[in-house]
Amino acid sequence: MAAYRRAQQLLLLTLVSFCIFCNVRGFKTQNNAMANVPVDPPNPPGMKAAPRDVPVAAASQPRRTTGWKLAEEEACREDLSRLCPKHTWTNNLAVLECLQDRKEETELAADCNHLLWNYKLNLTMDPKFESVATEVCRSTLSEIKECNEEERGKGFLVSCLVDHRTNISEYQCNQYITKMTSIIFSDYRLICGFMDKCKEDINSMHCGSVNVGQKDVHSQGKVIGCLEKALVREAEQEVQTNPIKEDCKKAIMRVAELSSDDFHLDRYLYFSCREDRERFCENTQAGEGKVYKCLFNHKFEEAMSEKCRDALTTRQKLIAQDYRVSYSLAKACKADLRKQHCNLENNLPRAREARLSYLLLCLESAVHRGRMVSGECQGEMLDYRRMLMEDFSLSPEIVLHCRGEIETHCSGLHRKGRTLHCLMKVGRGDRSATVENLCQNALQNLVQSADPGADYRIDRALNEACESVIQTACKHIRSGDPMILSCLMEHLYTEKMVGDCEHRLLELQYFISRDWKLDPILYLKCEGDAARLCHTRGWNETSELMPPGAVFSCLYRHAYRTEEQGRRLSRDCKVEVQRILHQRALDVKLEPELQRRCMTDLGKWCSEKTDTGQELECLQDHLEDLMPACREVVGNLTELESEDIQIDALLIRACEPIIQAHCHDVADNQVDTGDLMECLVQNKHQKEMNEKCAVGVTHFQLVQMKDFHFSYKFKMACKEDVLKLCPNIKKKVDVVICLSTTVKNDTLQEAKEQRVALKCRKQLRVEELEMSEDIRLEPELYDSCKNDISHLCSNVAFGNAQMIECLKENKKQLTSRCHQRVFRLQEVEMSDPELDYQLMRVCKQMIKRFCTEADARNVLQCLKQNKNSELMDPKCKQMITKRQITQNTDYRLNPVLRKACRADIPKFCQPVLNKASDDTELEGRVISCLKLKYADQRLSPDCEDQIRVILQESALDYRLDPQLQMHCTDEISRLCAEEAAAQEQTGQVEECLKVNLLKIRQDACKKEVLNILKESKADIFVDPVLHTACALDLKHHCAAIPPGRGRQMSCLMEALQDKRVRLQPECKKRLQDRIDMWSYAAKVAPAEGFSDLAMQVMTSPSKNYILFMIAVGVCVLFLVGLLCGRITKRVTRELKDR
Repeated sequence: MAAYRRAQQLLLLTLVSFCIFCNVRGFKTQNNAMANVPVDPPNPPGMKAAPRDVPVAAASQPRRTTGWKLAEEEACREDLSRLCPKHTWTNNLAVLECLQDRKEETELAADCNHLLWNYKLNLTMDPKFESVATEVCRSTLSEIKECNEEERGKGFLVSCLVDHRTNISEYQCNQYITKMTSIIFSDYRLICGFMDKCKEDINSMHCGSVNVGQKDVHSQGKVIGCLEKALVREAEQEVQTNPIKEDCKKAIMRVAELSSDDFHLDRYLYFSCREDRERFCENTQAGEGKVYKCLFNHKFEEAMSEKCRDALTTRQKLIAQDYRVSYSLAKACKADLRKQHCNLENNLPRAREARLSYLLLCLESAVHRGRMVSGECQGEMLDYRRMLMEDFSLSPEIVLHCRGEIETHCSGLHRKGRTLHCLMKVGRGDRSATVENLCQNALQNLVQSADPGADYRIDRALNEACESVIQTACKHIRSGDPMILSCLMEHLYTEKMVGDCEHRLLELQYFISRDWKLDPILYLKCEGDAARLCHTRGWNETSELMPPGAVFSCLYRHAYRTEEQGRRLSRDCKVEVQRILHQRALDVKLEPELQRRCMTDLGKWCSEKTDTGQELECLQDHLEDLMPACREVVGNLTELESEDIQIDALLIRACEPIIQAHCHDVADNQVDTGDLMECLVQNKHQKEMNEKCAVGVTHFQLVQMKDFHFSYKFKMACKEDVLKLCPNIKKKVDVVICLSTTVKNDTLQEAKEQRVALKCRKQLRVEELEMSEDIRLEPELYDSCKNDISHLCSNVAFGNAQMIECLKENKKQLTSRCHQRVFRLQEVEMSDPELDYQLMRVCKQMIKRFCTEADARNVLQCLKQNKNSELMDPKCKQMITKRQITQNTDYRLNPVLRKACRADIPKFCQPVLNKASDDTELEGRVISCLKLKYADQRLSPDCEDQIRVILQESALDYRLDPQLQMHCTDEISRLCAEEAAAQEQTGQVEECLKVNLLKIRQDACKKEVLNILKESKADIFVDPVLHTACALDLKHHCAAIPPGRGRQMSCLMEALQDKRVRLQPECKKRLQDRIDMWSYAAKVAPAEGFSDLAMQVMTSPSKNYILFMIAVGVCVLFLVGLLCGRITKRVTRELKDR
């Protein structure tokens, strides 16, 4: 009986104290939600509550077995027998609970309603509750000193117990305070002070009646539900017609907060979700907000009723406005909020600082900084971050500012975060539409609050779309790890990626990329660097003056600074910055600064470039045409790529085979510094190279031509020399020409000290070699020859110098401008054969075999000397012949000849030079001139040696004699077609022309053949057929005679005339043929001058006779002069002296 009396007194005291607590202190702010425990202890006692006309003092008396019972009242007897089981009839609280929690469609009699109302009202008005509470909660008060010290008699004691309800361990004290709360929350009019504060708002919002006579129901939770909806709706409206008063707002939020632990206390939600609770959360124990969380998790299930879903959404919106409306969150994070200094300050407005977003941002800031936040709190945060991402409507800013975008683009996509991702897609610009700045900012703020970058599972739409990719490509990473998103980005546009995941990932990354703090690993590693170098604020603080992506732009600018430049990033931070750069290079929209500055240029130049990676390539291609701000950011990004080409992830993926085969050493280096791209360029034509990689490498080479800063190694090696020798020059090709010219002049002038540094000269050589591979890398040449390329070489590939080779082969058909450029290119290549890409490629192995010790500039000379070796590769031999043909068209293309004959050419061939222009070939006329002087034996020794070599080479292959080929093309086709078609040229065409000299019709051709005959008289090596036939005779009879100046030929002629000497039959026959040819040549080609006449005399078999007769004639003339001189008339001295 004592226990029953204590229980009765405790309940009465609790109810009274709650009313006193409301009236005296109002709704006092508290962080703790009320715990939910079973309604009654085992075998709960009945409770007597007097009707209104019964003296309230009777309620404090011990209960008698014959006490008043609700079940005995006639007004409720019928309803009780119909709705409540018999075992509850003896317990007034059980009866009250049964009738309160009836099904909504079940009606109670009006008299019963009124009786219940008066019963509950009387329970809340007993003035002696505080003294009973002191007795029942004695041990609790000793533990909670704060409550024990409260002043008695003013209701402060009970209000304190309510605030500390979660700390009450005493069973009866806790149990009956909880039971009292459920009674009060059944009717808003029983909540002390609520009706006074919200009376006007209830009427203005048409939320129900405050007059008992008009609507006297025992449960009016709908009124509070209506006010709650009005409250959240007000936050979503820009213009508020009937705003709720501040006092009522506080009362509504306080009621929501006090009902947060037990979902039974939210009467509107309880009745709306009673069946859904049985369907989804049947086994979930009530209390501590567990039923709320269970229902939240099933909110978007198909079986969830719309009414319940609506009620749950309203409660979630209240939680978004004040996190304390969530019992589990407030309880789990209470200590962490205090520890991380996230507690509310009195001088800050509750409406802002109590928001869920504030709590999340503050605690997320602590987590990102590596501070300790309890696992229970982090679990609660995860649930509510997921909640925000699932339902956009929980963010009033999005509802307010994105209403138009939702109606236009995203209607009907409310569930599971699809609306939010639709808005992200529109905000990203994937639907050729844009969103207003306010909507964009609201989306950005929501992403920051939810922080899905820390755990991909927060974004349900992403999680579902990417589940298969995560299971295959990222299964090695722990679930929920931030690196999952990084792994997904690394597999973007790969075979493992699926389309839906790709879209969701890019939509989310678009917003993450605009706030560097949303990548938790980046933030953790770079927080100190960002504060030191970029003047950033805290994680949960923002600056409107700092545009999106500005901090990360600052970080990556410092990431690639050298030690000399100072203020570099820490090593860990640099690694993370590089990781982000590599991932975001996949899509130009993930570069906020680039998209912001280049929006206009993207629309103007790149509107049709929508495939992966094409937009950035397009901007790079139009770099000169971009607006200054866009040009700057594109230039900066390109400059970074030149140092670390792995930023271009698409290119690296395409080039994976060639990297593994030839560049794995440099690819594994943590610091790239341009080595990987250099390796890819050098191996661009290996068999492992695929088309995508080759196109990407070539594109980057073309971009590098626009600015020498885009070639990192060249920039670092030559920046000082460029500033000193080539100021105001920006294009790489112009810088290369400038520096190359300087090096060339210093070399020719034999300067004591080169003006270009050694490291720059080495890198300059690399750049020159790379440029020789593709005509497009030499813009002036390419622009000059575009029309010729389309006309003559349209089916030829640019790479491997094939296009340049095609233009060389069609040189005679080129336009004047293109012809001049090609001639200049050939002049450079002949002076420096390393720049002849085709020659170096085709003859690479032969160079290793024959010319390892030869200087780079003498490679072609070395190859020519070994051309007829049996070990010479046929393809290389063919290439050497091409270069010899080119050299013989103009002495300027033969640097060795040009140097050896620098005095002879102006001396003997000035008339030819006077007719020549700087950029056109002389078609071998100068060399032909020198050949004639060689026959006259008038050249300097060095020049004579070089001409002898040319004569020997052209004697074996008629194509090496441009004049002969030009004038005798028709005759060769007519008379020597078979010889000309021979694969190996050994002088047979020249021999054919000599034999058929009398059949030649064209005088110009005949003259060239006669010149060949004349040249052969000067040196037998010039006549390969005769030299081969007489090789043994030369060895036997003329071994002591040095070659040249016709000496060996004269020796053979004398041997032919000497009857004592027996020559080889073939040699004798060939010599006799040559004598006949020379005789004919003398007849048909008389001497053109005294020198020709003298040469004919000196080479004539009757040379002695002719010279004797000339001497006799001179003597006779002298004698005649002596004898006849006196016969003339004398002249006197006087006349002479006059």
